Amino acid sequence: MSDLSVPSSTPGRGRIDSASSDRASRLWWDSDADNYHRTHGAFLGVSTASGEFVWCPEGLHEGDVHLLGDVDGKDILEVGCGSAPCARWLGAQGARAIGLDISMGMLRQGVDAMAAGGSTVPLVQASAESLPFGDERFDIVCSAFGAVPFVADSGNVMKEVARVLRPGGIWVFAVNHPMRWVFPDDPGVGGLTATIPYFDRTPYVEYDADGTPSYVEHHRTIGDRVRELVAAGLEVRDIVEPDWPEWLDREWGQWSPLRGQLFPGTAIFSSRKPF
Repeated sequence: MSDLSVPSSTPGRGRIDSASSDRASRLWWDSDADNYHRTHGAFLGVSTASGEFVWCPEGLHEGDVHLLGDVDGKDILEVGCGSAPCARWLGAQGARAIGLDISMGMLRQGVDAMAAGGSTVPLVQASAESLPFGDERFDIVCSAFGAVPFVADSGNVMKEVARVLRPGGIWVFAVNHPMRWVFPDDPGVGGLTATIPYFDRTPYVEYDADGTPSYVEHHRTIGDRVRELVAAGLEVRDIVEPDWPEWLDREWGQWSPLRGQLFPGTAIFSSRKPF
């Protein structure tokens, strides 16, 4: 879940390859890790003893919706885990969970949280485009706004996930709802007017003073995501578009009660590897 609050960057659009995209994401999240957790850590349950599994800014919790099914005794990989509150929560539910993220700064936040006591899980630093695990290693792979929107070749992520999944395993990931691309990242009235073509897939890029990409976010349409999953040999099970709950008055970047009452902010794709 991006939080575009780090200063000294110039926004724009531009093509960017996998290596440059990975580098930008690693450096961004390394530099923003402390600020991100000051702002969002409590909502995500980072400091709780067993972590929490919050899928999205709408506050959808895995303990309520069970998108992953029964996790007890399952081998689970969380891709783009950040400080790993989701992986830790899965571990507390009896799963053999592993968290993977490209940012050491984010992973250190997870190490600090685990050092305070409670549920612990192994953490791995790696790109989602090249998962450092053997074939058919996991029963479940999941991602709550991690990695998928920030990689240049998300189709390759789907193929990597399919490779490490066991037959019958599931892959569930949450991303910005693709229609959000059409609107400015403004939680107020200014974010209610469509200004960007839905079919423009040119990445959003922020550049530092030297012209080096410092933050990258990639857009794919709903159809693109489905085709990526199918091309990886996965079966689409569901696409969840969470409602904005009445109890939630919190703004998170572009997410807000105002916008959430009018159109979805999150899309959660659920898929399965055939037996």
